[in-house]
Amino acid sequence: MILEYNLQFFAKDGPGGEKTEQPTAKKLNDARKEGQVAKSKEIATAFGLLAAFILMKVYVGTIGSGLMEYFSGVYNQIPDVVKFYDGMIPIAAITALLKGMAYQLASLCLPVFLVGFIVAFVCDLVQVKWKPTSKPLQPKFSKLNPVKGFSKIISMNSLMELLKSALKLGVIGYMTYSYLSGRAKEIYLLYDVGINQAIGLIGDVVTDLGIRIAAVYMVIAFLDYAYQKWKFNEDMKMTKQEVKDEYKNQEGDPAVKGKQKQRMREASMRRMMQQLPEADVVITNPTHYAVAIKYDPDKYDAPYVLAKGEDFLAQRIKEIAKENDIEIVENKPLARMLYANVDIGGLVPPELYQAVAEVLAFVYHLKGKV
Repeated sequence: MILEYNLQFFAKDGPGGEKTEQPTAKKLNDARKEGQVAKSKEIATAFGLLAAFILMKVYVGTIGSGLMEYFSGVYNQIPDVVKFYDGMIPIAAITALLKGMAYQLASLCLPVFLVGFIVAFVCDLVQVKWKPTSKPLQPKFSKLNPVKGFSKIISMNSLMELLKSALKLGVIGYMTYSYLSGRAKEIYLLYDVGINQAIGLIGDVVTDLGIRIAAVYMVIAFLDYAYQKWKFNEDMKMTKQEVKDEYKNQEGDPAVKGKQKQRMREASMRRMMQQLPEADVVITNPTHYAVAIKYDPDKYDAPYVLAKGEDFLAQRIKEIAKENDIEIVENKPLARMLYANVDIGGLVPPELYQAVAEVLAFVYHLKGKV
């Protein structure tokens, strides 16, 4: 008994073998349509944080002054509100005041958040260019598969994300501890300084620390971007069989295309043989090449090739020429040049006018046309 085995089952990465081929433009384009691109979220986060903290350092004085003015105004309103309600706690009025405070705080901090958002958006745009797609938002039942979900939890990608998170926490923790330790004496003085000085000091500490963390975070982001580019390219690699299948899908099956070309050649051959009796002369090698020439001044300004062939086809052209009383003229160099340089239906090039004209004149003289 003979057992048959499909050796593809033993190949790496499934049917088609190991993924050794670089991804094609079509596969990259299809992946982009599905929302799969080489992108690091850390780049946008790092640049967004850096821009926000730099703006905050410049803008912190304005924020502090605005808050102090608004808090003073709200604080001065409290006695009037309480007096109006005859000593009762005015919940509705206090709620309105708090909402106003939140709105004022949001309006003061909005430029910082807006700049951070714009910078993060531009970073994403630079990484992946502008080509929005809704494919990632479409529901897929395959995502509900618990087996696949568990495999994603325990995977190389999840391990890298864990290491990256640990690195970020470690770097941020170290930067925060070392910076605050260096400014501990100033921070301890917060109890003894005025409110304006305290706000200024806190703003200075927060922004300086944020800028340092964002700068170090950028190093992590660039390393992550390089890793994401490498990983995406590795994930997009194709097997040799996948490349062949894609080529077939785009260009068509080579076997089918070969048959189509053969049928086209056969149809062209039939048309050529049908038109051959109209030729004025057949110029031969004499054994290897045969080129049928016709001159029709009402159709073209120059003679043109009606048919041509090599070896067996050349013999067939000469046979049809004899059957139709078409003159056969032997001219080896002219036959070779016409066969090699002029397509069927093409005009004789100017450099061969003289040689072809002499042959036609000879034929016309034999037939008594001149």
